[in-house]
Order: sequence, then structure tokens, then C-alpha cells
Amino acid sequence: MINIQVSEEIKKNCPEFAGVAIFAKVTNSTHSKGLWRQIGDEVARYKATYEMEDVKKNPAILATRQIYKRLGKDPNRYRPSAEALCRRIVRELPLYQIDTLVDIINLVSIHTGYSIGGFDVDKIKGDTLILGVGMPDEPYEGIGRGVLNIEGLPVYRDAEGGIGTPTSDHERTKIDIGTTSFLALINGYSGKDGLPGAVAYMQSLLREYAGSDGGTVFYY
Repeated sequence: MINIQVSEEIKKNCPEFAGVAIFAKVTNSTHSKGLWRQIGDEVARYKATYEMEDVKKNPAILATRQIYKRLGKDPNRYRPSAEALCRRIVRELPLYQIDTLVDIINLVSIHTGYSIGGFDVDKIKGDTLILGVGMPDEPYEGIGRGVLNIEGLPVYRDAEGGIGTPTSDHERTKIDIGTTSFLALINGYSGKDGLPGAVAYMQSLLREYAGSDGGTVFYY
């Protein structure tokens, strides 16, 4: 089990922060038709309900944008991943199909507004993750984004360095088709309200589509 700690800098700038981790043994797949039917239903619901100006009013998205601003980062330039996904839907752009585990994370993000970190536990170095703030010139390679300037972004670090921000996770610890030990970190910059529902939804998806018993959950 990975120990997760929240730095004083995050506590100072976002005293309401609450995080929750889900550890699960899983079987990944390249594509799940059932999951994508569910994603299609969620996309249709979202498009029918929200306009572009509504996206950042979601409490979880709004709170993530606010912590960016408090830390000196422009959330319009470095959008939280949940906001970016929802904006794609409103713009009627297709969602990326990655693999079942990543697609599950994206579905929960769209449904809840939380930017969720997803990691292959076997690729994490050491037994502790610390949520801190990105430093100037800190090396970081975002998944599919190349070198990412994470100065002022909330960032989870393992023994080697940063592995996850609300904008993009790191290539080094990313989920792939061989991932069997899964970690999801749901970041409640708006507080704990809403996290239990997000956890229950993700666990249901992991059970249905990733061969999991739902995993182990703890709050931090």
C-alpha cells in the first residue's frame, strides 16, 4: 500500500482539500463495448444539459481552477483534465479511446468534474506519495504532451519526482494494457462532499469492466 501525504503548502492554499485513493487489482483491456455504450450515454446527457459557460461552474472543476489561481497558474492555459474533457463534449469533439482503465477514469471525471490521477502502482518508486506544488524548471513529461511546465500546479511526487497533476499525469507511471495494480487519486479541492459518490461510481465501473472487486479505499 502506498502512503499518501498532503504538504503544508497545499493545506495552506486549500484548507478544504480532501483526497481519496482507490487501490485495486484489475485486468485491463484495449476496449470495452459495454463501457463505451455507457460513455456514449453520459456524453449525450452532458451535451443535452450543459453549454460551454456551464462547464467551469461545476463545483469540483471550479475549485480546481481556484487552486491553480492561488498557486499562480493560469487555468485557461493549463486546464484541469476534467474541464478539458467536458469542453470536448460541448464542442462535439470525440473523446479519446485509450484503454478500459483510462476510459473509466475519464467517464468518472466527466460525470463528477473531478480531475483524477490514474497510475500503475508497480511503476511508482518508493512507498510514499506527497501532494505538493510544482517548482520552477521541475522536469515533467505529461502523457501525450511532452515536457510540461508544472510550476504552480498541484503535483504528486514519488521517490523519483512528479507523477501526477490535475492537468496531466506523467509518462513514467502511466497505465498501460499490462497494468494489474491500479491506483486512482480523486482530488477534492472543493472538499469531501461528492467524493463518496465518485468512489462508488468508479468502484462499480471497475467491477463491471475491469475484473476488480472494487479495491481498497482510503481518504487523506
